[in-house]
Amino acid sequence: MQKFETTVQELKNEVLKEVAQLTWEDRLTEGILDIPKNVIPGPEARMRCCIYKERAVVNDRVKMAMGGDKAYPAIMEVMKVACDECPVTQIEVGPACRGCIATRCLHACPKGAISIVNHRSTIDHTKCIMCGKCVAACPYGAIERHQRPCEKGCIPGAISMGEDRKASIDVEKCVSCGACAYQCPFGAIMDKSFIVDVIQMLQGSRKWGYRVHAVVAPAIAGQFAPATLDQVAAGLKELGFCDVSEVALGADMTAQAESEELAEKGKLLSSCCPAFVAYVEKNFPELAQYISSTPSPMVMIGKHIKETAPDDKVVFIGPCIAKKRERYLGKTMRAIDCALTFEELYALFESKNIQPETLEGTPLEGASGFGRSFAHSGGVAAAVAQGLKEHGVGEDKFKLNAVSCSGLAQCKVELLKFAKGVGGVNFIEGMACEGGCVQGPAVLVRSPKNQADVQKYAQEAGDLTITQALENKEPAGAAKK
Repeated sequence: MQKFETTVQELKNEVLKEVAQLTWEDRLTEGILDIPKNVIPGPEARMRCCIYKERAVVNDRVKMAMGGDKAYPAIMEVMKVACDECPVTQIEVGPACRGCIATRCLHACPKGAISIVNHRSTIDHTKCIMCGKCVAACPYGAIERHQRPCEKGCIPGAISMGEDRKASIDVEKCVSCGACAYQCPFGAIMDKSFIVDVIQMLQGSRKWGYRVHAVVAPAIAGQFAPATLDQVAAGLKELGFCDVSEVALGADMTAQAESEELAEKGKLLSSCCPAFVAYVEKNFPELAQYISSTPSPMVMIGKHIKETAPDDKVVFIGPCIAKKRERYLGKTMRAIDCALTFEELYALFESKNIQPETLEGTPLEGASGFGRSFAHSGGVAAAVAQGLKEHGVGEDKFKLNAVSCSGLAQCKVELLKFAKGVGGVNFIEGMACEGGCVQGPAVLVRSPKNQADVQKYAQEAGDLTITQALENKEPAGAAKK
């Protein structure tokens, strides 16, 4: 199967696999203390100062693999023992300072934090407020702003340095986009995993008679190469899932409903990305009224399955950490019972020694190319445009002026313009991840190829329209008992 992009992912996978194996064997309680030694056998340290520090980090990862701190409301958590290698965030004068007589930096500083000592600029960090005006003023670029990768990657500004100089997450600002976990080069930030819950759910299905459905996000295309998507579906059935459905079919449902809603209301913000929705609610509360009331594709497909099998369980599998938050906060209308990432699915396969590329594939058919294209930036807007067309809403009735936002930084810009009515935009497709779900924080490898794989996957649907896809929208096995 596909290899990982970073050593952090490899370590995460080793821990998840160990926890999963013990859970399958009903030995988690007795075997949990052995996991750090199994993952870090020693005697030499692989990544940190000593094996004891490495094992302490693994121990924290085991806790996260088992659901993390239940009393802590955020999906993302900082593992303090792992967060100690990054430089303290601050502005510093580098060796390029020429001691010029203009001293633009000194005059630009609003707090008097800069002085000239021995013909060089010096910063008093007890006064510095990190405004960056001196950085912009220096003609030599000699003043540099050092920022921790997690802070730099967090557009909502939820990451800061605590009194202990460890990263700290402000739950009130965090939208669970997962950018901090991806950006942290020491793997000190991790999303809570519900892999144990899913395994126990699968085990319970045999005992209690319910079934467990897997619904996979379209961004999965190409992620488990050389295995095809059909072979990944077969692997999921080997794990114990009764059937596998496309979240892309739920995207078709969302596109149909959202296009109707847009034509009726005149202005709308997309609802498919929970991190974008949370960003709007927390940073632009006055615009929350424009968020589409149409459920996300994940919820749509889950609701559809439960219409015919209300006692069954539905597990979402995708590249998104924010989907865990959506489910964790009870925003899925009881349509989704658990959410996993591609990283966690990889660990599940390894825990059962399942190699999808060796299996006979189980075809996934039903969604349109428009629904499958939700996985990359621009796909939602295109699907909504198609939905308007299929509803017979021509430009004489409603003229779509959409913008597709790739990443929260662009979302922020477009939301500011939308709030002021600049540009006449009436539909914003908001994606927290740059490039869309194909570059989500829990994909196995980030690559331009991801978008090409999804586009190929969408093309396999041929000329199937959204309406045609929904006329035959029975997920495989949904109505059977």
